[in-house]
Amino acid sequence: MAGILAWFWNERFWLPHNVTWADLKNTEEATFPQAEDLYLAFPLAFCMLMVRLIFERFVAKPCAIALNIQANGPQIAQPNAILEKVFTAITKHPDEKRLEGLSKQLDWDVRSIQRWFRQRRNQEKPSTLKRFCESMWKFSFGLYVFTYGVRFLKKTPWLWNTRHCWYNYPYQPLTPDLHYYYILELSFYWSLMFSQFTDIKRKDFGVMFLHHLVSIFLITFSYVNNMARVGTLVLCLHDSADALLEAAKMANYAKFQKICDLLFVMFAMVFITTRLGIFPLWVLNTTLFESWEIVGPYPSWWVFNLLLLVIQGLNCFWSYLIVKIACKAISKGKSGKWNPLHVSKDDRSDIESSSDEEDSEPPGSNPHAATTTNGTSGTNGYLLTGPCSMDD
Repeated sequence: MAGILAWFWNERFWLPHNVTWADLKNTEEATFPQAEDLYLAFPLAFCMLMVRLIFERFVAKPCAIALNIQANGPQIAQPNAILEKVFTAITKHPDEKRLEGLSKQLDWDVRSIQRWFRQRRNQEKPSTLKRFCESMWKFSFGLYVFTYGVRFLKKTPWLWNTRHCWYNYPYQPLTPDLHYYYILELSFYWSLMFSQFTDIKRKDFGVMFLHHLVSIFLITFSYVNNMARVGTLVLCLHDSADALLEAAKMANYAKFQKICDLLFVMFAMVFITTRLGIFPLWVLNTTLFESWEIVGPYPSWWVFNLLLLVIQGLNCFWSYLIVKIACKAISKGKSGKWNPLHVSKDDRSDIESSSDEEDSEPPGSNPHAATTTNGTSGTNGYLLTGPCSMDD
């Protein structure tokens, strides 16, 4: 074990040339990041999950009820042992051949069987109330941590001149504010890793899991080798759009359509500007070029920049989805009027959906029957997700 630890903490990997771990030990004059500090994130992540449960029950839920968002679930499918067995053991989306076989077996018409499967799938969807509570928690935390990050960074020299991220590196002391900021963000991402398996599951589950994993690696990595200054820039920049996204979703669940549309436009503008503009031109410029000039490359420097490039790849993926939604909204809106939710259900599910998308009625059916689950319209609850996501 001692040999494995010695190999893992090899100074020639983690630190620049001629720098040792002994040089970064805490002294009376200065405090530096220590790897063991990060253990604090695990109990804090658990505490954050407990705070979230309390917040959703005693703050978010009353707010949702005040906005007339009810916990009513979808229409319950008629009990049927044969269809239930097919649904649970074979398929939730029977093909035409299977539908015809079930029709003959049950003496039901095909449309009735299609309706049963649609209602049965919708029973597994979370209510709009649950969605609202989840979004309100993420909105509240996102707004707090972004506000804290801005207030902290505006007092630092590296916000105004990114070359200060590398001057005197790695002998840059750790301040209490920076330590708090890092541990708070890391705890939140660990809490997302834990809660992702119980939260509303969406089609981008794998992408979000990768995002959270890379974010945790980046925060941990940059803390251990004392790249925390540039790390704070990455964190704050990626937090900037999260609150707008969750606010837009909350407005959507509450059926405040004009507010939702406005917030969506603001979110899209901030997201694309920060992720595709400021991040590569400002942050990647300093991590790739300014650091090379001032400090020079070393093994962990390459790994750190590779992780940042993975994050940038995810940013491009989500930006593509946002632009795709915006283009379809404009093309399908009435007379070209902007309406980010005036798109088909399949289009919306590209960016946010439950694991199984809510089904619409077949053509020719009662139009009122399509307004089903959770007492909401077909558009309610399917705005965007993201990246939250480094973020988120």
